[in-house]
Amino acid sequence: MFRRLQACVWLGLLLLFAGCANMTTTRSPEADLTKIKTIYVQKLQGEEANIDKLLVERLTAMGYQASSGLPEKPAQPTDATMTYVDNWMWDITMYMIRLTVNLRDGSSGAIIATTESYRPSLQRKSPEAMVEEVLNDLFGKTKPKP
Repeated sequence: MFRRLQACVWLGLLLLFAGCANMTTTRSPEADLTKIKTIYVQKLQGEEANIDKLLVERLTAMGYQASSGLPEKPAQPTDATMTYVDNWMWDITMYMIRLTVNLRDGSSGAIIATTESYRPSLQRKSPEAMVEEVLNDLFGKTKPKP
């Protein structure tokens, strides 16, 4: 009897503290992501984890022309601008708990898509894996048109 009670308590604690990983993506109904070829990633002011560079590397690997920088507007016109927010948490080591990415129209600045990955401690992934996860969910199998 005591073992069953103990097992139930441990199971309850595990479920209570486990949390759930979550991935959400929202696109504007009129957004055609297949027309996007060039993307400017705006570096988050004061951010030291170089998420902008990870985003540029992954976008380039996906076939997009991508660049990043601190200015709000790129030096050359682009099809889209990408902004992001990375949230970090401490649990024995620092890890990224949430990555939110907004894709904006290059000319109007209007948000055309948003994606977010939330990963609590037990489901944590590396920043590289979270960047890959959000971009794959955002663009899917879409490749830029030649």
